[in-house]
Amino acid sequence: MLTTYISNTLLASTMQLTIVLIVTASIFLVFIAVAIIKMYKLKAENKRLLDSSFYKSEIDKSYQDFTDSHLYDNNN
Repeated sequence: MLTTYISNTLLASTMQLTIVLIVTASIFLVFIAVAIIKMYKLKAENKRLLDSSFYKSEIDKSYQDFTDSHLYDNNN
């Protein structure tokens, strides 16, 4: 009788398990949605910063053509 009482109190019904799984899945879906929204916001901010004139001028100055230096024979 005691073992029957203990086993009945420890068992969970299918309905209770379903509710727990739905709640857990919905919490994780909220976390995933927040992460996706933040990712798109950061991507937009990064694009905005890269399109600003300061970063464009730095990128344009970073490359220099060194093929006209005195180490190369330009008579070809």
